[in-house]
Parts: sequence; structure tokens; C-alpha cells
Amino acid sequence: MHSLRPGGIALLSLLYAVSAVLCAVGALVPVSDRSPVALLWGLAGLGAVGSAVLWLRRDRLGPWALHAAVLLASAELGLLAWRSVTAVGIVGLGPAMVTIGVFSAHFFSRRAARVHVALMLVLTTAGALAAVPTGFLPLWLTTVVTVVLLTEAQSRVSGDLYRAAGTDPLTGLANRRAWQVAADRGLAHALRSDEPFTVVLIDLDDFKAINDRAGHGAGDALLQGLAAAWTAQLRMSDLLGRYGGDEFVLSLPSTDAARAADLLARLREAHPAGWSAGTATAGPGDTLADLLVRADTDLYREKRRKRGS
Repeated sequence: MHSLRPGGIALLSLLYAVSAVLCAVGALVPVSDRSPVALLWGLAGLGAVGSAVLWLRRDRLGPWALHAAVLLASAELGLLAWRSVTAVGIVGLGPAMVTIGVFSAHFFSRRAARVHVALMLVLTTAGALAAVPTGFLPLWLTTVVTVVLLTEAQSRVSGDLYRAAGTDPLTGLANRRAWQVAADRGLAHALRSDEPFTVVLIDLDDFKAINDRAGHGAGDALLQGLAAAWTAQLRMSDLLGRYGGDEFVLSLPSTDAARAADLLARLREAHPAGWSAGTATAGPGDTLADLLVRADTDLYREKRRKRGS
């Protein structure tokens, strides 16, 4: 449930604001003298407060906040379904349900989106069945099916686009941007939990000569072979990325300098190609940029040592 794509909190703040306006309009211009005006005013106030909190704290809230906000919106829809006074009012919740489903599919992992949509459908269906109006069931079933289908379609499209945006097309590894996002998250966790965290920069030796001598196809094949051989030696928590050209970068959670050296020895045995590496282990107050600078310095220290020998 904690896999989260960026940008969701700001958009959800906007959706909360829109829901507040719609509820306020519904309270000011009720469709029936039996409309739950007090409830609509309450939801309008809740939406306004929720929108403000999400917006003002958008840079500090974690994934849990987005999950909680979506769950709260689903509960509000269930409450509106329960208090609806007409069948049209119940079925009219369909666009809001579709919005939550598509939002979840875009910003959450596929599994998390399915959980959210299932909870929303349970809450809204329970509310609809407990409501006074009848005769809405055929249209309600159509709404439920539409929500499920659109959620699945959006989840697949968003997942494909998200993977493509974060994947190096040649090697299939994380690209530079995706690696940095994940490494930043891993470093923050390591500093909070006082666990070791090491970054490794790897640069191939004489890669230009390989391209000049055997062609770029041979160079591409070498990069692909290294990526596959190294990946087989890594843990699930380790993240190997292509940093650009013939440079690779590796983040190693729960790994100090000694364990990183052991891993690099295994990587050298996994493929005969020559390469140089620089490492940096996090200390208090370090940023990812600090680690990359130190790893880069260590990398070129090794390259100079090789040239000197």
C-alpha cells in the first residue's frame, strides 16, 4: 500500500476543494425539501479544511496521508449515498466514484488502487442499499462496472508510462532520475533509522576503445551483459541504475563500506569486463549529492591508481 507516484497530494487538494464547492452548492440549492442540507454543509466544511491541509503540507506529508485522504473521500461518498433522497441522487455519485478510481489508478500501485476501489465500492454500495430510494440497482451496477473497468485501464496505462519514464531503454535498469528518487528515499530512511547506506559509482575502463574497435553494437551488448550479470548478484533492496554513457550507479541499503567492498568483488567475478568503482558511505547530515561527490572522487582516485600501475 505504500507504493506512491509523485504529484498526488496537490491534485487531491484540488479535488477536495471542488467537492467542497459542490457540496456547498447542493446545500444552498437543495434538489428536494428532504435533502440532507446539514450533512452537505458539514461535508463542504470538511472538504475545505482537507484541501487546505493537503495543500499547505503537500511537501511534508507522506504516502499514508494520501491513502487516508482517499479513504476519507470514499467514506463521504458512502455517507452521501445513504442519505440520498432520490435514486437519481444515488446514481449521480457515479462521476465522483470514477474520479476516485482513476485518481487511485494513476497515483497508486495497481494493488493499492484495487484495494481503494474495492473499499469505495463496498462503502458506497452499502450506503446505497441502506438508503430510502429504490429502483436504482440496474444503473448502479453499470456505474460499478464502469468504475472497475476505468480503474484497471488507467492503472495499466499509468504503470506502463511510469515504468518507461524511469527505465533505461538499453539495459532495462533504472535511469538516472528514477535512481536518484529511490536513492534519496533510501538515504532518508537510513538516516532516520541509523542504518548504514552506501552509494557506488562504476565507470567502465576503455569503453570508447571498445566502440571504436568493435562498433557501437558491441558496446551496447557489453552494457546489457554487465547489467544482467550484476543484477543477478544484488539483493531485492539494492538498486542498480545507468547513470549515463558507460557509468552505472548503485545504492546499497543496510550496507557499510566493508560489505560494499565484498559486493564489488562479487560483481568483478560476475563479468570479465574491466571497470573502476568509487564508494561513499553515508554519515550524519549527508545528502545524496554529498555521497555522489565523494564516490566520484574515490572513483577517479582508483582510475589514477590504475593508470599509474
